[in-house]
Amino acid sequence: MKFEELNFGPAVMEGLSAMGFENATPVQAETIPIILEGKDIIGCAQTGTGKTAAYLLPILNKLATSGNDEHNVDAIILAPTRELAVQIDRSLAGFAYFTNTSSLAIYGGTDGASFEREKKALKEGADIVIATPGRLIMHLNMGYVKLDNLSFLVLDEADRMLDMGFLGDLMKIISFLPEERQTLMFSATMPPKIRSLAEKILKEPEQVNLAVSKPAEGVFQGVFLAHDDQKIELIKHLLSAKEIPSIIIFSSTKANVKAIDKELRKANFNARSIHSDLEQTEREEVLLKFRNRQVQILVATDVMSRGIDIENIGLVINYDVPHDGEDYVHRVGRTARAESTGVAFTFVNSKDQQKFYRIEETIGMEVRRLKLPEHLGEPPSVQKPRKGGQGGGSRRKGGGRKGGQRKGRPGRSSS
Repeated sequence: MKFEELNFGPAVMEGLSAMGFENATPVQAETIPIILEGKDIIGCAQTGTGKTAAYLLPILNKLATSGNDEHNVDAIILAPTRELAVQIDRSLAGFAYFTNTSSLAIYGGTDGASFEREKKALKEGADIVIATPGRLIMHLNMGYVKLDNLSFLVLDEADRMLDMGFLGDLMKIISFLPEERQTLMFSATMPPKIRSLAEKILKEPEQVNLAVSKPAEGVFQGVFLAHDDQKIELIKHLLSAKEIPSIIIFSSTKANVKAIDKELRKANFNARSIHSDLEQTEREEVLLKFRNRQVQILVATDVMSRGIDIENIGLVINYDVPHDGEDYVHRVGRTARAESTGVAFTFVNSKDQQKFYRIEETIGMEVRRLKLPEHLGEPPSVQKPRKGGQGGGSRRKGGGRKGGQRKGRPGRSSS
């Protein structure tokens, strides 16, 4: 579907044209008409499918075509992390360039001066506010944020917000909002707790389900069985074999992230790391340099996997096995965004083999085992999957129509 078929106003279409976007992705083609009809929606789609534009574009169109009071907050978009809030704000700036829509991103980890700027903007009115829950509650508790005329509430990555313990914060924020509003909830997964939340805050929502619990088709996936003391040398071997301009290495612990970063720099690789010990300004500086290709290799804790929205990442390395199948999909989803291609390698030690079999069961496919380079020594011995895991086959979980769900069509990414 082409964006021109969605009947956006001229200001939004001009922004899309300037950014070179013509075709909607499946999640955009399915959700935008529903949102334009004024209905609540729960959208389930994996990372990299263009869901940010799926809600930003219809909200912008509504504000641009119906007019908006400059002293009101018309839309609140809640995100689980500062990085995702910044990413959404950056996307919004591009789409809204030819409109008169104002926006404000508010999140923790900044100084007192930033808080005062946020306070001033909220008191004067900002059309669209993008916020992390904790920071928004700080402002709401002070009584100067007027939300009586709010039209839209968006929960982006709702599953991650619940995983991070934000349910109480979300319900408190919602208590400040008018009941008559349009609520849009997007989640990469649809566990029972998400369905329970949807029942509480959405009114007769339409559901669009394009989450298929598997990485994008363009990702070449491979597994190396490797002992922990072989992993860093394996990284060096892989990085030396081919020149790749943009690489992300994920690990579950800050200690490993720091160790990988140190060893790669010692070997003269252009690497930097991001983790929670860094100040927010330091993290933003590293991400900016990585986005601008001044840094080739980004080493990050896996909590950052959903907050990095950077195009054309050629290689993702899972230094250790992600917690579960959905985390695996999100880490691998940093490469092969929409129609692009990429490579993802996962290092599996002896104790994590059963965990990875369970991941393969979740994504419905067996990931190819690759041979460890001989100079690194012998890999761990192969363990057979225990009962309840699977170690082979090509069974895949597919999307498809079920109940009120809608099935998507191929398209091009726009965010």
